[in-house]
Amino acid sequence: MKSSAAAGELDLSIGEVAERFAMETHVLRHWEDVGLLRPARDGAGRRRYGTADVYRIAVVIRSKAAGMSLEQVAVLLDSEAPDRHRVLEAHLADLDRQMSEMAISRAMTEHALRCRAHDIATCPRFKEAVSDLIDGSRVGLPGPDDG
Repeated sequence: MKSSAAAGELDLSIGEVAERFAMETHVLRHWEDVGLLRPARDGAGRRRYGTADVYRIAVVIRSKAAGMSLEQVAVLLDSEAPDRHRVLEAHLADLDRQMSEMAISRAMTEHALRCRAHDIATCPRFKEAVSDLIDGSRVGLPGPDDG
């Protein structure tokens, strides 16, 4: 990793950035193509990534891991985007839905782990845990000894 004398500013090549984030260089080029990144260029036209670029890449990576599309990430990174709040509120609602589904899945897995039924599909209590998918209602998962 290279840094200039100016307050620890990074000055990384595309290969160094890719290695730092364990990604392929073509991903960084693609993110540049869609406008998420704007690295400086040296005299030979090679990309040079500074500290702000590295933080921006980290935001993109974390946002992608949270399920955001590149279009949503572009809005997140653009404080002037007219629909920024709408996009971010929609993403929050989506995260809340995903977290709820994960909690249900975790509870189902815990029940399956402790259930006395050898074939979980025959457990009447386990069937209740998926009944919301069948009839649209929300049913809490029974305790592990109910099956």
